[in-house]
Amino acid sequence: MKVRWSTVTLSLCAALAAENGAAQSSGPPAQAYPTKPIRIVVGFAPGGLPDIAARAIAEQLSPILKQPLVVENRPGAGGTLAAQLVARAEPDGHTLLCVTAAHAAAPALYAKLPYDAARDFAAVSLLGTNPMLLIAAASLGVKSIADLIALAKAKPGELNFASAGIGSNTHFSMEVFKSKAGIDIVHVPFKGIPEALTETMAGRVQLFMTPIGPVLEQVKSGKVVALGSTGTRRSVLLPDVPTVAGSGALDYRWEAWFGFLVPAKTPRAIVTRLDRETARILERPDIRERWTKMGAEMSPSTPERFDRLIRDEIALLVRAARAANIKAE
Repeated sequence: MKVRWSTVTLSLCAALAAENGAAQSSGPPAQAYPTKPIRIVVGFAPGGLPDIAARAIAEQLSPILKQPLVVENRPGAGGTLAAQLVARAEPDGHTLLCVTAAHAAAPALYAKLPYDAARDFAAVSLLGTNPMLLIAAASLGVKSIADLIALAKAKPGELNFASAGIGSNTHFSMEVFKSKAGIDIVHVPFKGIPEALTETMAGRVQLFMTPIGPVLEQVKSGKVVALGSTGTRRSVLLPDVPTVAGSGALDYRWEAWFGFLVPAKTPRAIVTRLDRETARILERPDIRERWTKMGAEMSPSTPERFDRLIRDEIALLVRAARAANIKAE
């Protein structure tokens, strides 16, 4: 027996399906978004790179979206307090999380997290990358990556390196460097970049893998020796310093990053709009100049590529933490 579907019946089914789909979707329709002020949660104190970047984007995004964008600092536990807050927020595009590479480090450091760093968030926009710089105390007497590796292999366990704390980007980046170079260097953690830099300049600690911005003047004045930057190309701030990979001594790249996430079930149309508008802001010359002064670089991406970056880095850091027995204090 053949069943004939009338036009009226098909129309009714389509209408019911659309109504059911609308009931299952989260948040307002994309064309109505946003309907209220948007908050950007930053898991670090005011004044740092993620805070400055979030405020710069918020200032430009507010008139475009015709709503206030409020930056809310929720520092603590390496950014996990802020991440937990956003993971539980309504997935309607009105709550964003500005993260750094610390977001990918959290699963490697904490045995139990109240959220899943990959599955509970949707990537929106990669705002930029921040290559690191391997510096040495002037008293160490090394001038290149090759010099350092040779010295470390000749004196296993006798050299040391500073970090801004256990599990920080300055720690993980050096652990991966050590592993690739096959050298044994002792970790000396400090409470932050200023203290680690001070101890390196004094020669009490010999090496430090640091963001470029905070050490630019010390490098130019000769208080520390820049051995190599960790990006894919030389830093515009230090064009005379080779990349680690470009030095020919070691195939090693490391770039910190920062960007926007939203709760996982945020409608895709809203994610796409936020990414599109943010990308246009990142093309502005004044924003590019601001990033450069912070030692950061524009890194055009898509939500899909940013999501893959986060997942890949989580896997990398979990392996590194296990190999070096790194755990949160």
